[in-house]
Amino acid sequence: MDKFDLEDPLTSLDGHQSDTISALFSSESDHMPSYNYFQCLKTSDFYVSFRQEAISLILQAQYSSNLDPYTQYLAVNYMDRFISWQEIPQGNPWIVRVLVIACISLAAKMKEIHFSFSDFQTNNIKVRQRDEGFMFDPPAIQRMELLVLDALNWRMRSITPFSFITFFVSLFQLKDPPLTQALKDRATNIIFQARNEINLLEFKPSIIGASALLLACHELFPLQFPSFETSVLSCEYVNEEKVMECFNEMQEMVNNEMRESIVDMVSSSSSMRTPVSVLDCHCSKSENEGTNSTMAATVTPENREIKRRKLKGFCNQSSTMKISQFQSCE
Repeated sequence: MDKFDLEDPLTSLDGHQSDTISALFSSESDHMPSYNYFQCLKTSDFYVSFRQEAISLILQAQYSSNLDPYTQYLAVNYMDRFISWQEIPQGNPWIVRVLVIACISLAAKMKEIHFSFSDFQTNNIKVRQRDEGFMFDPPAIQRMELLVLDALNWRMRSITPFSFITFFVSLFQLKDPPLTQALKDRATNIIFQARNEINLLEFKPSIIGASALLLACHELFPLQFPSFETSVLSCEYVNEEKVMECFNEMQEMVNNEMRESIVDMVSSSSSMRTPVSVLDCHCSKSENEGTNSTMAATVTPENREIKRRKLKGFCNQSSTMKISQFQSCE
């Protein structure tokens, strides 16, 4: 199998799903969490806490396993899509950990990166200094991987916001390669920031990619921003209303993080002042909106019940057979 490229996921697909722009946009909804998931996160504190815990564990892999941000992002994508198809049983705190390990493992396999189950678990428990930490053996992790693969219908070559950056940048017709790269880098960083934001889960990857790029444009090229905006809004695949809505959420996210960083700097040293650049922007244009209803329809009660029973069976077996208590955190 060819190495998976998160920024260009269609290049290795069969000829009937060739690397075309239309194929990219038409396939993106298959790689999103269901719309039900977004609604659930708005009403359930348990699922919000579960997701926050999972993302925190995934991000720790950067330090314990030297995983790059793209692999972590892919693991978060798998995790969100899995939870959107599952009813996660409460009262089993170890589920989030084995799910995270499985998602990281699958992401690392797709990116052809080495990932050690045992190193990640040992380092994670030491960092968190928790006596209740579990160690999962390879068979338990592999069984969870199969549950994730089943829930995702084996669609592992995820289409993410990164997949659309090159396409949207090409619309700007920039002549300076270093500036083009700087624009891509800034948009990429914004997308990484956005992975934690629940309010952004309802938007398609293309909308998130376009919004991040426009936000980066306004920061780096404020005078040229109107022409950049027009270029994106004139694209037939882009929905103006959705991009505007996503952009506003994203701008608020960036501003909030900026304010928090300022507070941290002031708290750490009242005698030092660091100038901060203020990010600001505006955006927009059109694409069919039928995906949310389509996605919601795909998560049928029957399908959810089948997958719920599979996860429940995994929990019942793993809690007695496949999980050993980690005895020492020292």
